[in-house]
Amino acid sequence: MPRGRYSLHDPHDHTPLAEERFQCAPGPSGWRYVSQLTTPAGDHSGSVDLTLDELGRPIRLELHAGSWQVRGAALDGVTWVRTDPTGAHATEGNVPAHAFTGTSPAFLVATTRLLRLTPSASATRVRLLAFTDPVLAPRTVDQSWTLLKREAHATDNGPLTVEEYQVTALDTGEQHTVHLAGDVVLAAPGIELEDLESPPSAFPATPLD
Repeated sequence: MPRGRYSLHDPHDHTPLAEERFQCAPGPSGWRYVSQLTTPAGDHSGSVDLTLDELGRPIRLELHAGSWQVRGAALDGVTWVRTDPTGAHATEGNVPAHAFTGTSPAFLVATTRLLRLTPSASATRVRLLAFTDPVLAPRTVDQSWTLLKREAHATDNGPLTVEEYQVTALDTGEQHTVHLAGDVVLAAPGIELEDLESPPSAFPATPLD
């Protein structure tokens, strides 16, 4: 069960945004990730609780940012309920998307589990429902993902398989690279892995039938 800490920063000017302390692990239902976020000043600022099924679909999502809350799941696309800070108003939404995304590294891992790409495969398009900080506003985004390469690196705990993905925003054409090892993000725009207490959990390297 990997435990560790990510630092999150603005990918453009590198302004520190938050620290995310996480733990994650495969389980009977698929994979679960939980984390707590703190501001650079050390104040609690939110949390993430995401559970995927064995096919990588989000069967449970709970996000907190400030006093905003979102609960969601894959249902007729993706469905969610967003609650305002007073708790007096809740709005429901549904869009024909494949999964959720946001600032947490959890969503990068979740997208790769859903797509299950191979290095020889062509780019795969995916539609995601993004919740943007600081108020968890929903926004649909279209991306293209390509697995550029998969390499094994020697470590003290045995070989570590690192995957390099190219992600393209289809509305702007902007591209960036994401490096993952199992269920841990090693590096991505706005994300740095600062501490890891145990090795990443290994996922099957080949797509499911």
